[in-house]
Amino acid sequence: MQVRKAVILAAGYGTRMLPATKAQPKESLALVDKPIIQYTVEEAVAAGITQICMVTSASKRAVEDHFDRSMELEVLLAEKGDTVRLEELRRISDMADIVYVRQKEQLGIGHAVLQARDVVGNEPFLLMFPDDVTLADPGVSKQMVGVYERHGGSVIAVEEVPDAEVEQYGIVGGDDVGDGVVRLNRLVEKPKLEDAPSRLAIVGRYVLTPEIFSVLEETKPGKNGEIQITDALSALMALQPVFAYQFTGMRFDTGRPLGLLIAAIQLGLHREDIGPGLREFLGTIDLG
Repeated sequence: MQVRKAVILAAGYGTRMLPATKAQPKESLALVDKPIIQYTVEEAVAAGITQICMVTSASKRAVEDHFDRSMELEVLLAEKGDTVRLEELRRISDMADIVYVRQKEQLGIGHAVLQARDVVGNEPFLLMFPDDVTLADPGVSKQMVGVYERHGGSVIAVEEVPDAEVEQYGIVGGDDVGDGVVRLNRLVEKPKLEDAPSRLAIVGRYVLTPEIFSVLEETKPGKNGEIQITDALSALMALQPVFAYQFTGMRFDTGRPLGLLIAAIQLGLHREDIGPGLREFLGTIDLG
């Protein structure tokens, strides 16, 4: 079945980015000249997604407003003759059919995914964490949809991490089936280095079969009373094949100040309009 829907999780508090996120959602923070969340939506659309279910919370009105029409601003731009910016605003609001659902309590990633069940229905779907901004051609989500189409099971994006970071991630283990794909037989959440089955860490992109919803309903809360998606994926492996995919491209954790800064520099360098000027400026910095 074709992957046509995506679920984007945008209900978190963004405490790692305080005080910047005290009065605005972390997903609305600027990354070059776009809010972080727009990169995620654009990646989904480039992967063939036509409907997006965005899981938000009470403090995320700015996220919803960004993808809505702003008639007053459009009229202003039209009167000024600024057709370039006017067309860009209209493109943003027309990119995809976006449905919003609320996660009323912070009960974990698994609980957030369950809020999208009625929208997704009985279809495979792309699950995206907007903190993870990627730079790849083709896009990471498009790569993962291709893996799903070839192998027919849920797919988890992974990247190799250094030993010092193993305890910060869910780590996967399994059998290599070629082209960066591993059929999973083990998934360990934040293991000690000596207990890790590999150095392949889970990052914020998944293609999931609809069976994940019934598994999540049976998944008991874990640490801090939260329903963990990793626990559900471990249970799903007993029912059907689950794969990990080591994608081609770069990933930036924009949920941390340093990650956001690095992402801005890398994305800026790849922009034709500002890349040359940024590269020239960086060359003047004395790093000694």
